[in-house]
Amino acid sequence: MTSHRMIALAALSASLATTQAFVPNTLSSITPTKGWSHVATGKYTFLPSSGPSRMGFSSSARKRSRPTTFRMATEDFDETKYTSAAWEAVSSLTKVADYYSTTSVEAPMLFDILLNPAKHNAGEKAEAAQAITEKILQKSGVDVKVFKSNLEKHLSGQPRMTGGDTTQKRMGTTLSRVFERARENKSILGDSFVTSEGLVLALTKDDDKFTKPELERQKVSYNNILSAVEEIRKASGPATSRSAETNYEALNKYGIDFTERAAKGKLDPVIGRDDEIRRAIQILSRRTKNNPVLIGDPGVGKTAIAEGIAQRMLAGDVPDTLKPPCKLIGLDMGALIAGASYRGEFEERLKSVLEEVTQSNGEIILFIDEMHTVVGAGASEGSMDASNLLKPALARGELRCIGATTINEYRKFIEKDKALERRFQQVMINQPSPEDTVSILRGLKPKYELHHGVRIRDEALLAAAKLSHRYIPDRFLPDKAIDLMDEACAKLKNELTSKPEVLDEVDRRIIQLEMERLSLQSDVENESVDDMGSLRLSNIDDELEKLKVKQEQLNARWMAERGAVEGVNEIQEKIAEVTLEIEKCEREFDLNRAAELKYSILPALQEKLGMTTGESDGVEIGGFARMLRDEVVADDIANVVAVWTGIPPQKMLESESDRILTMGDKLKERVIGQDEAIEVVTEAIQRSRAGLNDPSKPIASLIFLGPTGVGKTELCKALSEFMFDTEEAMIRLDMSEYMEKHTVSRLLGAPPGYVGYDEGGQLTDAVRRKPYSVILFDEMEKAHPDVFNVMLQLLDDGRVTDSKGNVVNFRNCVIIFTSNIGSQDIIDLGGSDPESQALMKERVGNAMRDHVRFCVRTKPIFLSF
Repeated sequence: MTSHRMIALAALSASLATTQAFVPNTLSSITPTKGWSHVATGKYTFLPSSGPSRMGFSSSARKRSRPTTFRMATEDFDETKYTSAAWEAVSSLTKVADYYSTTSVEAPMLFDILLNPAKHNAGEKAEAAQAITEKILQKSGVDVKVFKSNLEKHLSGQPRMTGGDTTQKRMGTTLSRVFERARENKSILGDSFVTSEGLVLALTKDDDKFTKPELERQKVSYNNILSAVEEIRKASGPATSRSAETNYEALNKYGIDFTERAAKGKLDPVIGRDDEIRRAIQILSRRTKNNPVLIGDPGVGKTAIAEGIAQRMLAGDVPDTLKPPCKLIGLDMGALIAGASYRGEFEERLKSVLEEVTQSNGEIILFIDEMHTVVGAGASEGSMDASNLLKPALARGELRCIGATTINEYRKFIEKDKALERRFQQVMINQPSPEDTVSILRGLKPKYELHHGVRIRDEALLAAAKLSHRYIPDRFLPDKAIDLMDEACAKLKNELTSKPEVLDEVDRRIIQLEMERLSLQSDVENESVDDMGSLRLSNIDDELEKLKVKQEQLNARWMAERGAVEGVNEIQEKIAEVTLEIEKCEREFDLNRAAELKYSILPALQEKLGMTTGESDGVEIGGFARMLRDEVVADDIANVVAVWTGIPPQKMLESESDRILTMGDKLKERVIGQDEAIEVVTEAIQRSRAGLNDPSKPIASLIFLGPTGVGKTELCKALSEFMFDTEEAMIRLDMSEYMEKHTVSRLLGAPPGYVGYDEGGQLTDAVRRKPYSVILFDEMEKAHPDVFNVMLQLLDDGRVTDSKGNVVNFRNCVIIFTSNIGSQDIIDLGGSDPESQALMKERVGNAMRDHVRFCVRTKPIFLSF
C-alpha cells in the first residue's frame, strides 16, 4: 500500500464497540468527525481504528487492532445526507468484505447488504432498505430468489485473502461510480437525502460486475427499475426525511386489508345487523362528513359489522361508490405508534397513510377499531396527536373513515373533542337478543367445526345462547356465547387428540403388572419366594395376557375412530375450499367453472361427507363402546359455564319448572316449623319464574320478622342453596355496620376524591362477582335511614350505579331483609288460636310500617315492594 499516495486517517476510540466515526483529511487530527480518506489513485483506504495513525505501527500491532468501520470524505459522504436505512447499509459494507474475506469493497457487496442485512448484522434500520429493495425488484419483474442466489455465487467466487492484514479496505472504482451516481439520483428523484432507491438505481446503471449482466439475463432494464421506484413513491412522494423508507406504502405496513381477507375467506360470516350495515353504508355515501362511528358495548359485534361491510363490498352488494376497486383497510394504531421514538416520526407515518388514502380518489375506506385511541396518540412535547391530523381530511370528505368504540370511551374521549365528534355520525350497536344470538351461532358454526375438527349440535348452540345470557351477565351477547362455543370445541378437540381414558387405564395397569412381575421373577430366580408368590406370578401372567389382548382391541378401535374423524375433517376442508373457489369464480364471471364446482363437485363432496359421517358414527371394533366423541352437545357448554361461574352443570340443564314445583317440599326438609313462611317464599319465587312479576325488578323482595333463633337466616341459606346450588351464593350484609350516615357510601363505594374510592362498594362489588345470589340485609332496623334511599332504587329499578359509574344488575337476585321489630309481640301473642295469630300479625305489621315510615320519611312506597 506504500506505493499509493494516501492520507492517513486518525483513529477512533480504542473501545471494541463498532462505531461510525469519521476523521477529516488531515494527518495530525485525532478528533472524531465524519469522513473517509480518498487517495489520488481513486482508491479508498480503510485503516485500523486504534492508535493516532497507522504510520509507525508494526505489523503485529496492525494484526492485533480490530477491523475498521466504514469512513468517507466529509464533503461527499456525510451521514446526514443519507436516509437512516441507506446509511445503515452503506456503513456496514466492511462487514460484507470481512464476510467474504477480502480487502476490496465492490459494488455487488452493496447490493448484498441491501438484500441481506441480517446476514451481515447490519441493524434494524437496514431491514427497511431490504424491504424497499425487494419490492423494487419484484415490481420490475426480477426473480428475487434467483437474483439473491446468483449474487451469492458471484461474491463467493471472488478471490479471498487468507492471510496478511485484512483491516485495510479499499474501494473499487465501480463502487465509487455507484456512490457518485447515487448523489446524482438524489436531485433526479427530488430527494433531500440519498435513499435506498437511489442506491438501487445507481447499481443498476453502473455496476458492470454483477447487477447489469444479471438484470440483462432476466430481461429487466433500467427503465423498468425506474418505473417501479416511481410507482412505489406514487403516494409518498420524494424523500424529505431520514426515515423516508419506512413511510413507503404505509397502508401495507400499518393497515389490514379487510376486503382482501374477505376474498381469502378469512372473515367470519356476519348474520343479521342489516339495519346497522345499511345505516353505515348510507353515511359513507354522503358528500361530506361521510364517517360513521359504531358505538356499542364490548362484544356486541362492532368489528363484525365492519367485516360485513367489507364482504358486501367484495360481493358488489353496495352502491357504486363502494364497489371494487374500493377497499376497506383497518388501521393498526399500535403498529403506527410502535418504534416512533423520535419527534415527528409518528406524524410522518400517519401523514403518509392519509396521503395514500386521499390520493386513492375514494377507493380506500379506513376502519379504526378502538377509535378513542386516536385522541392523544403520538402527542408529545407539543406535537399534534392523531385526531388533529385526521380532522381536516375528515371534514372535507377526502377521507372516508369508519370508527368503532365503546359507549364509555366515546363519552370519555370523543365527546369532549367537539370538533372531532361533529365529523363522525353515530351508529348505535345494541346487544342482540338470545334468539338473534342463536342465528349468529348457526352462521358461525361451519367455521368453528372446520377449525376444531369437531361437529356442533344445534342443542349446543341453544345452550350457549341461553346459559351465557343467564349466568354471565357481566359480558355481552353474542361475544360471550361465541366464546362458550369456541372453548367447548377446543376442549373436545383436546380429548380427541389425546389417548382415551379407558385405553390409558389399561396401559397403566399393564405397566404396573409388568413391574410387579419383574420383581417377583427376580425373587423366583433367587428361590426367595414362597408358594403364594409363585401363584401371584402366575395370576399376573394370566391378567397381562388378557390386558394385552384388550389393549390391542382398544388401540385398533381408537385408530379406526381417529381415522374416521380425520376423514370427515378432510372432506369438510375440501368443501370449504370449493365454496371459496365458487365465490371467487362468480366474482370473476368464470361461470363455467363456477357451475362445475357448484353443481358437480360440491354435491359429490357433500354426499361423501354424509356417508363418511354415518360411517364414523357406526364404527365398531371388538364389541367396545365408542371411545371418541366428535360432537359438541349441551353438556359440553354447561361444563364450560361451570368452570367460568362455579355453578354445577347438572343444575343448569335440569328442568327449572320441575325444580320450582318441588321448591316448598325441599325447603321444608331443611327448615322445620316455618311452613307458613316457606309457602309465602315459594309463592313469590314461583310467581317470578312464571313471568307474572316485573322482569325489571329482583326475583323477589322479602322481609323476615321474628325473634332471634327462629330460623330467619337458616331459611335464607336454604333458599340460596336451592336456587343457586350453594350457600356461598348468599351475600350477607350486617346492617349494624351501617348505623352512621357516612357508612352508607360503603354500599356503593366512596365518591371520587375520598378515601376508599378505588376499593369499590361492598354491595355492588359482591353482586358484580355473584350476579345470581340471595342478598341478606340482616337486622335492617339498625341501619341508618339513608340506607333505605339506596334500597328504594334497588327494589324499584333492579339496578344501582356504583361510585365508578358501573351499572350493577340485581334482577337475578333475591332480596331479603331480616328484623327483630315486633319480636316481643310475637312472643306474647304467638299462640296457635286464630285470634292471637291475627292480633300478632296486625301489631307486628304496624310496628314495621312505623319504622319504615320513620326511616324513609316521604317514601312510604318502600313497603309496596
